Amino acid sequence: MTGTGLPLLFAAGLWAGTQNALAGGGSFVTLPALILSGLDARAANITSTIALFPGQLSTGFAGRAHVRGAQNLSFRALLGISLVGGAAGGVLLLVTPASFFARLVPWLVLFATAVFAYGSFGRRRADAAAVHLTAAQAAGAQFLIAVYGGYFGGGIGFLMLAALTLAGLPTRNAGASKNVLAGVMNAAAVAIFAFSPSVAWVSALALGVGAVLGGLAGAWMLSRVDEKLLRVGVVAIGVMLTIGLFAHPV
Repeated sequence: MTGTGLPLLFAAGLWAGTQNALAGGGSFVTLPALILSGLDARAANITSTIALFPGQLSTGFAGRAHVRGAQNLSFRALLGISLVGGAAGGVLLLVTPASFFARLVPWLVLFATAVFAYGSFGRRRADAAAVHLTAAQAAGAQFLIAVYGGYFGGGIGFLMLAALTLAGLPTRNAGASKNVLAGVMNAAAVAIFAFSPSVAWVSALALGVGAVLGGLAGAWMLSRVDEKLLRVGVVAIGVMLTIGLFAHPV
């Protein structure tokens, strides 16, 4: 990593942290930034997960008063499910050959972009009222989301928000709960990734510092920025990134 590359990664982290605080989708910025810095796709994903983790912790901590369990499913149970699922996803990523993950990345980004777009613009309150998950279904959904979160993670916020609201949580409580659960599932993955030689620690530090500062800036900007425009921007980045990855595989 060159002296020029580190400031660029810091700027990417600043952008991603601000974006996460305002609308989500910060990994759409950090993943390509790390790939452009010279990392392969799997190492970039591992490093991005570690770099964004401190910001997730602070976000979850800030909204801890509003966390709730779903119907007949305690929040403690959701925490345990998220921890186990996140660890499983992290292990799965480490045993995935880098070449195979590189071929998988365009599809993962496409999926994450579609989930983000649907969560931002396609879903309505009526959708949540149409279906209700049982405790067992909510537990199963959370486990699958946690595995995906530990493995890749793009779009997990919207996946969890959908599952928790369908399980009966009010939107405000579902939002606070998914922030804490996202931090927990990534904590399990980070604990595993920390021992991987694929982590680019200097890059993770530059991104992480930027992301924390960006998160603070995003919190200040929350009532001053048009969130819808930000979400449009995130989807546009996701679409361009998907096209780029399919056209020029990493």
